[in-house]
Amino acid sequence: MSSERSDAPSKSPSRLGLVLAILNGTLVGLYPVAVWVGLSYLSTRAVGVIVMAFVVPMLAIRLRAADRASFWAILRIPLAILGLVTLGVVLDDPRYVLAMPVLINTVLLATFGATLRPGAMPMIERFARMQDPALDAPKIAHCRQFTWVWCVFFVLNGTSAGVLALTAPLSVWATYTGLIAYVLMGALFAIEYVVRKARFREYGRWPHDRALAVLFPPRTKGS
Repeated sequence: MSSERSDAPSKSPSRLGLVLAILNGTLVGLYPVAVWVGLSYLSTRAVGVIVMAFVVPMLAIRLRAADRASFWAILRIPLAILGLVTLGVVLDDPRYVLAMPVLINTVLLATFGATLRPGAMPMIERFARMQDPALDAPKIAHCRQFTWVWCVFFVLNGTSAGVLALTAPLSVWATYTGLIAYVLMGALFAIEYVVRKARFREYGRWPHDRALAVLFPPRTKGS
């Protein structure tokens, strides 16, 4: 009996995390296609209500997991999405529903940009320290540079999504925000990885690391 009670708390966070991951993946991955199909056959209000059916449970789960220190960091995106979609439902205006990718890029830009202020740790450096806590000065500089690169990407990506939402057919908007934008993000991740390996010549045992080691041979000591 006591062992069952001790197991219950440890399983609950993992279940919540799994549900949250599923809701996040569904909302982000299927949103453009769902909006494209939805607005083709349904009203803006109906589409907005469907989106809210995903956002509200996600927001509730995040509220349950949030503490004072991480409250806004965890909740800012779902709260912003909920506010935007609510405006679309109340005003019955599809522009608010189509503006979600712009909103997300704006929030990400603000989040990454805030870490570039003097004395703050750049966002990419935070990620890098999860794998290598003892970063030297050149690696720290590399992280700051690519935090700037991501900021530029969010500006361009959000602007593109906004322009397409206002001027392009719905199918073009959905193709860009639901496919092309993610391909560009993947390409940026890959570019950063290759640049980092070429710059620092530190390789793991993965096949792609071995291939890069052939293109950019490890430096010998003293070189």
